[in-house]
Amino acid sequence: MSDEEWERFLRESVTGEAKAPVEPSARARALERRLRESEGQPEGWRTYTPARPRRRTGRYVAGLLAAVALLAAALFGQQLVGWFDGEDAGQDQTPLAAESQSPGKAPDAEPRLRATRAEPFRGSPAARWADGAAGIHVPPAKATGWMDTAQVERALRTSRDFLVAAGLDARVLRGERPTKAIALLNPHQQDVQDYLRTALSTTKPTATTDPLLLFSRFRPAQARPVGDVVKTRGRLTYREGKRGALEVTADVTFVYPVARAGDGGRDDEVVRTIVRREVVMSWDDPAKVVTEPGTMSLVSYTLDMTNGGCSAPTGYFVPPFATGDEQSSDESRQVDPYDRSKPVDTNDGPRNGKDCATATRS
Repeated sequence: MSDEEWERFLRESVTGEAKAPVEPSARARALERRLRESEGQPEGWRTYTPARPRRRTGRYVAGLLAAVALLAAALFGQQLVGWFDGEDAGQDQTPLAAESQSPGKAPDAEPRLRATRAEPFRGSPAARWADGAAGIHVPPAKATGWMDTAQVERALRTSRDFLVAAGLDARVLRGERPTKAIALLNPHQQDVQDYLRTALSTTKPTATTDPLLLFSRFRPAQARPVGDVVKTRGRLTYREGKRGALEVTADVTFVYPVARAGDGGRDDEVVRTIVRREVVMSWDDPAKVVTEPGTMSLVSYTLDMTNGGCSAPTGYFVPPFATGDEQSSDESRQVDPYDRSKPVDTNDGPRNGKDCATATRS
C-alpha cells in the first residue's frame, strides 16, 4: 500500500468511516503477478484458439507463377512464340478509324513478325484495318448532278456493293463467275461488255483482257484463303461528271492471306497478296445516256498488287510461295504496298510480264 492509502486507513480506522482493506491472498497475488508478466488476457479453460497457419509462401508463389504462365500461353501463345523467336511481339492492335480522306503518309513501321494461320495479318499494318466491307468508307450524301440526296446515297451504297462483289465474294475468290458484280454494270456499255466476255472465257488473257483488272481471283489448285477475313482500307469520293452524271471514285486496298493449296495444313507458310484498286464509276442520267435502272458505267479501272505474280497474265493471282513459282523482282525499284498517300502505281503486276518492283513489306 502507498503512504497515502496507509494514512487514510489509519484515519478511517479511528473514525470508523470505512472498513479496513483486506490483504490479498497468496493466490490472488500470484495471479496478479502472472497477469502483469503476460502480454494479454488469461486464456479460459474452455476457450478454443485456432491453430496458426503454417507459412508456405514459396509454394504459393511458385504455384501462382505457374498458373499465370499457363494463362498467358493460352491467351497470347503467338506473341510468346515471337518473344522466344527473338521477335518483338508489341504490335499495336488498336483498330484504325475509317479513312475519310487521303492519308498524308505511309503507315508506321510494324514489328517484323511472321504471319501464321492463327494470325494471318501479324506483323502487317492491315492487322488494325477493318474486315471486309467495313473498311470501305462511304461519305455522307448530298445532291449532285442529276441526283437528289437520296439517289446519291443509294448510288454510293451500290458502288460499295460492286467492290464487295468483285473483291470480297468467296466464290469469286475461288475463280467462279462474278455474277453479282456484272449485274451492277450497264449492259449497254459495249466496250466493258466485250471485256467481260473475253476476260471470263479466255485461258490466255492479255494485258487488256486480264480479269484481275476488275476481279480478285485465285486458282483453287494453287492457293486457298487462310481464314474467312479479308482486310480492307479505302474510301469512296464523288463529284459531278460528264452530262450531269454522278461520278464515284473508289480507292481501296485489299489484303488477302493465302496458303498453298492441297498441303493439308502441313505447310505453315502464309503469303499476303495485297491489291490496291482504283475504280471510277459513272451513274448516268437515263435521259442522256442509255442505261438500266440500278446499273452504272465504268470510266476506268486499274490496280497495283504485291505478291500476286510477276509473269505474264494468267487470269489469277499467283502468290510466291517459297518452293513454288519463282518470280523475279527489280531490286532497284522498291514500293510500300501499304502506302496509300501516293497515287495507284500501274507499272507493276502481271499485265506486262516484266519484273516487279520489290516490296518493302508485306
